[in-house]
Amino acid sequence: MKKPLLFLLLFSFHLLTFSQDIDYARRIIERLSSAEFKGRGYIENGDKISADYIANEYRNLGLLPGNKKTYFQKLNISVNTLPNRVFVRIDGMELKTATDYLVESSCPSINGKYQIIKTDRSQIDTDAKLVSLVNKAGNSFILIDNRNKKNEEPELSKKIDEYLQFLKYSPEVNIKGIIIYTNEKLTWESSTTQNIRPVVIVNKELDLISLNSIEITVDAKFIQKYETQNIIGSVKGASDSDSTIVVLAHYDHLGKLGKDIYFPGANDNASGVAMILNLAKHYAENKPKYTIVFIALSGEELGLLGAKAFIDNPLIDLTKIKFLVNFDLAGTGEEGIRIVNGSIYKEKFDLISTINQQQGLLPKVDIRGAACNSDHCFFYQKGVPCFYIYTQGGIRAYHDIFDKYETLPLTEFVDYCKLMILFFDSI
Repeated sequence: MKKPLLFLLLFSFHLLTFSQDIDYARRIIERLSSAEFKGRGYIENGDKISADYIANEYRNLGLLPGNKKTYFQKLNISVNTLPNRVFVRIDGMELKTATDYLVESSCPSINGKYQIIKTDRSQIDTDAKLVSLVNKAGNSFILIDNRNKKNEEPELSKKIDEYLQFLKYSPEVNIKGIIIYTNEKLTWESSTTQNIRPVVIVNKELDLISLNSIEITVDAKFIQKYETQNIIGSVKGASDSDSTIVVLAHYDHLGKLGKDIYFPGANDNASGVAMILNLAKHYAENKPKYTIVFIALSGEELGLLGAKAFIDNPLIDLTKIKFLVNFDLAGTGEEGIRIVNGSIYKEKFDLISTINQQQGLLPKVDIRGAACNSDHCFFYQKGVPCFYIYTQGGIRAYHDIFDKYETLPLTEFVDYCKLMILFFDSI
């Protein structure tokens, strides 16, 4: 009877430990993606509120400060913000912000009612047509029906897209604004610049035949020099080696659009922050062989700016990094994980794959080549061996108001975390 009892106790402890991990992760994601954190952007100090929260978690876990006596590494960024009124009405019908339409994050301030000139992609496929359209528009908004692209030849489609970019951003064009009428999902971005004209993306069904006017109000504020921060802490290793393992995730997201709308960013990337904090919690309680450095980066959504600032002013010796893993989009996993740089560091990829297969953890581990699509990029360019890993499957919410805690499944989070611990312990 003793063996089954011992097995049961060990099994119960195993479940309790992982239950605590997932509970901790849920608390982190719920807080970071709540309205209190303002979308973790650069309106109403959303980034600073988030950074203080993460630094406090580092402190509670007993992590050593990464920048002398502080966890913070300061950096300056440029950012366009839309902190106050954002309002669009088309022919008297008010549109719902972030549900029916978005204004691009580079939008300048504007307030007024304007005529709409309607056209479609077939009317901007030559220089002559483009010039004619611009001359006709004058001080109006041009609405471009951008829905029917499937039958276009690839070369023509590329050309039209280039003309569209010209209409949206060129200072040579004297028009008031652009409306992109689409049937695609609304997806927002951050911007380090302010455009010369507003661009409105609408995916609500409209009666194009009777469409005549747009009323629009946007209060924009461009900040040339905004101070934000990375957050760095570490757990000292048990060995005498000066090699380090680095785990990182960006904590910033898209912030707010106007007074009332914020982008929660539960999967992107509160989930990645939850992963590095779970790993920090584990290694604070179970001393690793090598020192592990935990970095939560700002400015990713603006162009990997936090990572660039760290690389330009590193707080650790980059040549001593044994391996680095960047966690982004860690909240699903129904279809496993994908490893960027897997084909570059094939030995390490094979190690993760073998551990996963032996332990029966994730559904699959996919390999991918090099891609400069997240914070690992600047480290990789400096010769730091690294992976960027993201989960696959589950919800498709991304850069929208639906990427929220309540619908983030965290299906494979526990096994994903376990896989990474086993991987780091095997390096």
